[in-house]
Amino acid sequence: MTQATRKHLAAIACAAAVAALAGCATPHAYDYTALRQARPASILVLPPLNHTPEVGATAGVLSHVTTPLAESGYYVLPVAVVDEAFRQNGIVTADDAQAAPPEKLREIFGADAALYLDVREYGTVYKVLSSETKVTVEGRLMDLRTGEQLWSGEASASSDEGRSNSGGLIGMLVSAVVNQVADSLSDRSAQMAVIADHRLLASGRPGGLLYGPRSPKYGTD
Repeated sequence: MTQATRKHLAAIACAAAVAALAGCATPHAYDYTALRQARPASILVLPPLNHTPEVGATAGVLSHVTTPLAESGYYVLPVAVVDEAFRQNGIVTADDAQAAPPEKLREIFGADAALYLDVREYGTVYKVLSSETKVTVEGRLMDLRTGEQLWSGEASASSDEGRSNSGGLIGMLVSAVVNQVADSLSDRSAQMAVIADHRLLASGRPGGLLYGPRSPKYGTD
């Protein structure tokens, strides 16, 4: 191999490395083709699946979902009405609701799309030197007319955001205990759920839902 060839290969390797680093640094743009073609106007929110040990996770996340969706320009079927309709049709758990065929959900509720939610983290964890309340939610929007996935995303919110751990070891220990008590007494999980739901479902955010037909910004994103 000649010196010129070695230099050429080295230049190619260097360019590839730079391209790889640039690719890692720049988030991949979400493909909204399916969502734009489907143009859903109404959304059925299904009870979230709870993958945490916290029994209140499903209700905590579900109770704050309607607002960001409505503010984004979608008609959201009322949660209480949906719950009652499920019960009348023999669907009593989140697993049952999410396992129901799309055509069955379309028949019962008449919605254009359904939002499937998974709660991955919910609650306060004590870690010796820190105490954190964190909520992580995943979501998938499915077209009830075709069964096609239109969008998916994930969002988290943590009480550690913006906290300072200054004050030395003793200060960190005391702070951890105080934060844990405060989180438990104030139901910080519910507060984090509000933020996580908004980050997941509010339009105008990178990778978030597009604006719905009831929004004045519809069609601008």
